[in-house]
Amino acid sequence: MKLVVGLGNPGRKYEETRHNIGFEVAVELARRFGQSTPRSKFQGEVVEGTIGGEKLLVLCPHTYMNKSGSSVLASRDFYKLELTDLLVVCDDLSLPLGKLRIRTKGSSGGQNGLRDIIGRIGSEEFPRLRIGIGTPPPGWDAADFVLSKFTKDDLAEMKIAVSRAADAVECWVRDGIECCMNRYNAG
Repeated sequence: MKLVVGLGNPGRKYEETRHNIGFEVAVELARRFGQSTPRSKFQGEVVEGTIGGEKLLVLCPHTYMNKSGSSVLASRDFYKLELTDLLVVCDDLSLPLGKLRIRTKGSSGGQNGLRDIIGRIGSEEFPRLRIGIGTPPPGWDAADFVLSKFTKDDLAEMKIAVSRAADAVECWVRDGIECCMNRYNAG
């Protein structure tokens, strides 16, 4: 079984913000591969599905970004998953808009959801898929920027990035992390 966690903040106020791009990927994965209706579990919303015969659980924590780790820990422990079977999808303001970066492990890089997950599970040794949301314009506070909505032009590019990110998750499930990194880190 694979657990894919899309990070974001719950509520209408945060819909379509840069910080919620992980939720957008989760929605796309549920649309493509979901075999159940969304339900509340593990302090979030989950959809079950399959990719290539592999069971898939897509989780959107509803704990707010800074507390995502409690939801991830509860789901990981319930299913007794290895960290290599967990993939966290999140925004990254240090990557150019729409660029994907897949890694097998690493620090939070300043991403508060990743920071909380690392703290709660006690390890940096889990795969993550970061999606570039662009860098804050001069004079913008980083927190204000990640909670801002995409411009109309950026939104078109991000729709493509969300689709590519869902493709990357499918590749990770079917072919493994190395294949996924080789295919999606290059573009």
